[in-house]
Amino acid sequence: MLLKSINPANSEVIAEYPEYTAEQVNTIITCVNSSFKSWRKTALHERMDCIKRLSSKLEEKKELLAGIITSEMGKNIMESRAEVEKCVWLCNYYFDNAEDFLKIKPIKSNASESYISFQPLGVILAIMPWNFPFWQVFRCAIPTLLVGNTMVLKHASNVSGCALAIEELFRDAEFPEDVLRTVLVSGKKVESIIAHKRIVAVTLTGSEKAGRSVAQSAGSHLKKCVLELGGSDPYVILDDADLDIAVQACVKGRLLNAGQSCIGAKRFIATPKIYDRLESMFVAEMKKARIGNPFDENNKLGPLAREDIREELIAQVNESLKIGAQLLCGGQVNYDNKGFYYPATVLSKVKPGMPAYNQEMFGPVAALIKARDEADAIRIANDTNFGLGAAVFTSDIEKGKYLAEFELEAGCCFVNDFVKSDPRLPFGGIKESGYGRELSIYGAHEFANIKTVYIK
Repeated sequence: MLLKSINPANSEVIAEYPEYTAEQVNTIITCVNSSFKSWRKTALHERMDCIKRLSSKLEEKKELLAGIITSEMGKNIMESRAEVEKCVWLCNYYFDNAEDFLKIKPIKSNASESYISFQPLGVILAIMPWNFPFWQVFRCAIPTLLVGNTMVLKHASNVSGCALAIEELFRDAEFPEDVLRTVLVSGKKVESIIAHKRIVAVTLTGSEKAGRSVAQSAGSHLKKCVLELGGSDPYVILDDADLDIAVQACVKGRLLNAGQSCIGAKRFIATPKIYDRLESMFVAEMKKARIGNPFDENNKLGPLAREDIREELIAQVNESLKIGAQLLCGGQVNYDNKGFYYPATVLSKVKPGMPAYNQEMFGPVAALIKARDEADAIRIANDTNFGLGAAVFTSDIEKGKYLAEFELEAGCCFVNDFVKSDPRLPFGGIKESGYGRELSIYGAHEFANIKTVYIK
């Protein structure tokens, strides 16, 4: 079987990669496990030196890597550069903080001495998506490797070039051989890899459907997993919000990565007092989003990553319109264009039962919802099976803090800004958006044996 990398801007095949055989996969896992035995005993400062060299290699090859990202999954070249730069930031953050995160923590007890030590687990399987093909890998790999684990990467099949480039980066940075290896396989092979006796834990970023499957497989083998799944992030705009700030942030959050983000802003909820103004400003801003060749920096929106992703989005929009949503802009696909483009689109009169209300819309489609009042807006925001991100816009900062901390049901809640990941802050969701945390100190501990040591 061949795994195809297709340029979403023109639907042309970039490369074809033979799928690894079961024997090849087993050999790679065995090698990564052998590497673990020595990597776990490598001094932390030596692991940190590897991370620092990796940061330098990312900087050095930024334009090359950004080009691979844009060619394989279609995001605007400026966003691809920013993705590589964010990986540099992450490497530097963990380089600066690894010693503090992983140092022994003394604990008072009845013992003469007792403490917590953070020890590695073994070979971690990372199942990663295509939408941020470098960032998603790095945000789980860097803290996991610093603890002393090793990693097998099963990347999305349509970004196999990115997967191999990441593996090469680790070699260029002079990591020990087989600390991180890629396996080029289809999703159908994942269950057998999870079952491999040398795999001790799994991390997945992907769809809710994929999360259920991976959790079931991992659970049946008593292997820990971290899941970062889909989202239908609500943004609540209160009557006292600065609408200029709110609309700019909301549109940016919706159009980032052409709307292909689990934490992308998706549902925008306002009360009658400001709804009409919000709608008018929102539509005007969305109409400014120029669509076209992602290597042209003047274009805001590149294509969606795959044809099937666009077709699913089209179906969701059409079904929402069929049962009562109103199209305010966008929504029309130019099939004469060979790429998988979809314009910035705004839907109003969005109600429960519509895909635009209940499902994750993975593309540049915004759902505007009018609430009865503030309490109803919060109710609508929480009326979802997802719980990844949420935001509230208000000039009353204390109220915003209260709503973000206590009322909005999500793992990441922002006030007066769109939801984004940051190496310094823990990242993850609740409900059907998954469990576990990446980034910050918490990401460094997810795949550690948090070991109690007790001396009498």
